[in-house]
Amino acid sequence: MSSASTFTDNKILKQALLDSFTKLDPRVQFKNPVMFITWLGAVVVTVVTFHRMISGLGFGFEFQLALWLWFTVLFANFSEALAEGRGKAQAESMKKTRSHTMARKIMNGREEGVVSLALRKGDIVVCETGDVIPGDGEIIEGIATVDESAITGESAPVVREAGGDRSAVTGGTRVISDRILIRITTDPGNSFLDRMISLVEGAKRQKTPNEIALGILLVSLTVVFVLAVITLKFFADYSARSAGQDLSEIVNMPVLIALVVCLIPTTIGGLLSAIGISGMDRLIRKNVIAKSGRAVEAAGDIDVLMLDKTGTITLGNRMASEFVPAPGVSAERLAEASQLASLSDETPEGRSIVVLAKQKFSLRAEKLDPHQAHFVPFTAQTRMSGVDIVTENGALRSLRKGAADSLQKHVESQGGIYPAEVKKSVEAIAKQGGTPLVVADGHQVLGVIYLKDIVKGGIRERFAELRRMGIRTVMVTGDNPLTAAAIAAEAGVDDYMAQATPEMKLQRIREEQSKGHLVAMTGDGTNDAPALAQADVGVAMNTGTQAAREAGNMVDLDSNPTKLIEIVETGKQLLMTRGALTTFSISNDIAKYFAIIPAMFAGLYAVKGADGPLSSLNVMGLSSAQSAVLSAVIFNALIIIALVPLALRGVPYRAMGANKILQRNLVIYGLGGVLVPFVGIKLIDVIVVGLGLV
Repeated sequence: MSSASTFTDNKILKQALLDSFTKLDPRVQFKNPVMFITWLGAVVVTVVTFHRMISGLGFGFEFQLALWLWFTVLFANFSEALAEGRGKAQAESMKKTRSHTMARKIMNGREEGVVSLALRKGDIVVCETGDVIPGDGEIIEGIATVDESAITGESAPVVREAGGDRSAVTGGTRVISDRILIRITTDPGNSFLDRMISLVEGAKRQKTPNEIALGILLVSLTVVFVLAVITLKFFADYSARSAGQDLSEIVNMPVLIALVVCLIPTTIGGLLSAIGISGMDRLIRKNVIAKSGRAVEAAGDIDVLMLDKTGTITLGNRMASEFVPAPGVSAERLAEASQLASLSDETPEGRSIVVLAKQKFSLRAEKLDPHQAHFVPFTAQTRMSGVDIVTENGALRSLRKGAADSLQKHVESQGGIYPAEVKKSVEAIAKQGGTPLVVADGHQVLGVIYLKDIVKGGIRERFAELRRMGIRTVMVTGDNPLTAAAIAAEAGVDDYMAQATPEMKLQRIREEQSKGHLVAMTGDGTNDAPALAQADVGVAMNTGTQAAREAGNMVDLDSNPTKLIEIVETGKQLLMTRGALTTFSISNDIAKYFAIIPAMFAGLYAVKGADGPLSSLNVMGLSSAQSAVLSAVIFNALIIIALVPLALRGVPYRAMGANKILQRNLVIYGLGGVLVPFVGIKLIDVIVVGLGLV
């Protein structure tokens, strides 16, 4: 569901409206001190209104104040309920994938049908084509294709197999081919899906450190303004006695409460929870589950990104990019031999060779009859593959492609010569970060195929954006230093780690953290678990092992390593949104102070019916003290509901440094926060007076 559709989903809106009233419970309000003060103020003004009504006194002004104070609380409740409603809607879709199916449990070497809820950690179950996987687990035997669309939304099946980094399976997914044995890794109620549903619903959401710190600031400001307004009553009474005036109808309990509510940071107080919930919700919409709000927040503070080369920076499959012929051999002959030698090679590299020959020389792969050709598969011992073809005249043509040293031995064993020029080509390709494959026709070396690990399109620009944000990127690869350096230069990363081992990754993260940096990384294997646990933001792939998923504080359901960049952007957007709306809220309070106080005391020390000296500060020209207070209270309530879409959607993200973001926010939300109340309160004042409400 997009953020735009949130506001047109009647089901979510209706539930949020109902929850707004449910949240009026003082036990709920007490958790938010700023809004609790507003709630108390609404209660007191309501009591005063009823007292005046019973006493036969005019109560229209007080009634309107009470009404808008309740609206202020309800609008704040609505923003939080709407954010929670989006999460609950996501949780409902997850619950549909959690099926209590029958499982085929292995007991004493025999299969026995049990309900999935009866499965416990350590139980072994068997799943075959069409079976729903009954719980989270790891494959201990077999290989199968699995439909994970219920979890990831991706319709393409994925391969899961025992003994590798793609052995984890999630309950609720479906096996669509073959047979596997699964060891259950969680007890009922503690599965990955169960925990994710609880987090998405917000049932276990805890305030993050930044939220707690901001909450302390807001409470401090609230205490300051409460004390200021309390003392204002004494100053007003003293001034009134000195001037021989009566301000009891202007400076009374309802007005002072309204003044407190307008001056304390109710805007950010009412939206703070919604901002935090929606930050996690935006990640969920990217198919990333954050195990805590703290992880999302940490993503916004990251300044070092460690990214695996394969699948993140590069496409992950080496692709043929050039044919480099040996002296005296045409490039077309090399391409033709390479294509024939790759006909049975179903690897991405083999298919790319066939495609490149077709693109460059319009060569179409020949269809070889079984009696004509014998395909030689690649083995770890020979490190080469190819085909033996019986020509029309009965001669045997032996085509081979493979590692340079293996082909050299093969050619020389047949009495051929391995050209020095081919050696130079092999070395040059290796230095550029490529993989050379030498091709031979019998005892003659034809040349070299340049296999290149293709850097993803647009990745260099993404790294440039991160650099502008003050984030340093580190590429992690098992390649040799020469290859790593070449790919790092092409991709535009700031640093790289070559021939990296799990121990080296962990050590590098600790070194960066010891220098005061916050580090993020991705991983999917058991050997990545220590580094994922050490990183400030560890993003585990959903396709990875159970150990990796437990170690990380985020899980990417799409298992897309490049998602780490989007996660960082989402975290920064969360912090930007909170900072921007906090700036706007505090600026609002300043403007409301200068709007209300001069209007309240415009008549103080007035002589012969003229305005008092404080009236010169009433720059907005508000009609009266009562209209000023009522207009400010109305504005204070409406601004909360007006900012709900921004709180849920987030401040538009732009890649720039922290200083530029601060300057931009101060101009837009700081200056805007000062100017908007002046315009808004004046407009409401005109409407209120025009309708005769005061």
